[in-house]
Amino acid sequence: MRKKIGEILVEMGFITEAEINSILEIQRSEGTAKRFGEIMIDGGMPEEEVFRALSVQFDMPLLEAKDFPQEMPLDKISLSFLERNIILPIDVKDNLLRIAVGDPTNSEGIDALRSSYNYDISLCLAKRSEIIQHLELLRGSRSAVMQQLIENAEQDETQTADITGEISHLRDLAQEKGIIQLVNLVIENAVKDRASDIHVEPGEISVRIRYRIDGILYEKEILPARMYSAVSSRIKLLSQMNIAERRLPQDGRIKVSVSGKAIDIRVSTIPTVYGESIVMRLLDKETSFITLEELGFDRVILDIYEETIKKPYGMILITGPTGSGKSTTLYASLDRINSPEKKIITIEEPVEYLMTGINQIQVRTKIGLTFASGLRHIVRQDPDIIMVGEIRDMDTAGISIHAALTGHLLFSTLHTNDAPGAIARLMDMGVENYLVASTLICVIAQRLVRRICKNCRTKQSVSEEVLKLSYNISELWAGEGCEECNGTGYRGRMGIFEVLPINDEIRELVMKRATVKEIKDKAIALGMRTLREDGIEKVRKGSTTIDEVLRVTQVEM
Repeated sequence: MRKKIGEILVEMGFITEAEINSILEIQRSEGTAKRFGEIMIDGGMPEEEVFRALSVQFDMPLLEAKDFPQEMPLDKISLSFLERNIILPIDVKDNLLRIAVGDPTNSEGIDALRSSYNYDISLCLAKRSEIIQHLELLRGSRSAVMQQLIENAEQDETQTADITGEISHLRDLAQEKGIIQLVNLVIENAVKDRASDIHVEPGEISVRIRYRIDGILYEKEILPARMYSAVSSRIKLLSQMNIAERRLPQDGRIKVSVSGKAIDIRVSTIPTVYGESIVMRLLDKETSFITLEELGFDRVILDIYEETIKKPYGMILITGPTGSGKSTTLYASLDRINSPEKKIITIEEPVEYLMTGINQIQVRTKIGLTFASGLRHIVRQDPDIIMVGEIRDMDTAGISIHAALTGHLLFSTLHTNDAPGAIARLMDMGVENYLVASTLICVIAQRLVRRICKNCRTKQSVSEEVLKLSYNISELWAGEGCEECNGTGYRGRMGIFEVLPINDEIRELVMKRATVKEIKDKAIALGMRTLREDGIEKVRKGSTTIDEVLRVTQVEM
């Protein structure tokens, strides 16, 4: 039978039985929920003595601060969660996760950690104060590591500062250890922060590094301007660009592995006043496909869309600005209808994600493999379903229309503000109205809004400004900001959609060359939910905020 901590403290000579009885009497009279050990520490007993007794009581080794790790052994773990539960991961060996706990009775926190990582867990004991202090150090260690690398890289750079204009020395600079570590850490931090893009922007006195997270740019690092040549040369060297060329835009690609994940990085440079602006688009090749439901399709519009994508032929267009999730919707759509009985071929620029059972073609303009030329050959491959990354010109539009007319189901994207605008855009390209009416079976317009962070989501009062908008919203939710969402109140994104099925009434308007407004009014009268209306529906469900919906649907004002 396990002895109580009070008995152990008496045996160790830290306290008398009379003192324990006095403390227990206070605990009973005040009805305090504090555990005995906490009361002892609050009463002035040294924390070390209490934890030595706890170590005996629970038969756990007691760790000291010198045993703690210098880096977090687990990826994607919330420091806020660890601080709340007084838990510190120590190391992982052979599927065994060793953790230090400040409260060995906190089974809820330990079980949550076990279920999240699926490791066997070995428990150790450590002082609560030392665990909290070390977690605070780990919270600040990332910026400290970055600052140290910047200083190291500056030392490397200043040794050759007078010859940075020569190409051979730029190449040498790019291969300095400090610069290599600095660029690697920028990429690693971006992946850990779930960034979609890294922006490296030179200025007169500094270089600004920003990450785009959930569609919003956040400034992360500021480097001295004198380091720009070495950093930009390193990035260009990795992406196999011409280091000597600084006057013309360039494109390249980097393949890296971060925490065991294969990351494909598309790099673009463009000359500016103070140097080349560099943008790196991060694509996680191992990301699992998002389903249409996870993307934000609710049951109402999903029923309409699923009925459309199961048709044997016709054209389906996804519209929206750059970065609105069009490609993700295309992949989710193909994944939904992919089966051994169907041959699916895509032509993309670039191929962002590899899909099992689908033939994917990469556009290569330098050798003449464009959307149009590739599409001409695809139709000879006996496909059932074709996906064209984007319709950019009349040539591609014409071949796409022909493919849809000859018994293929064709998916593609266009850059238009709303669903009815896609009809006008095709005709502006030169496609005859009767061909549009004959082939087009559905258009979806979409935007991305940030999801409210589930970890810090709280109910908010409805303001007078919102009430004036007459959206019939009874309650609002918002994120307060926490470690998991980097203090933003948002984590992840979801789509809002405007689904326009092309029925006989819409076809009749297309044949009459009706205006976009006339088509939209008719679609709304037939029950189409606009982008803003779909966004408001997601606000009512507590998935996003009214500010997010208004931010991405201003065009509807």
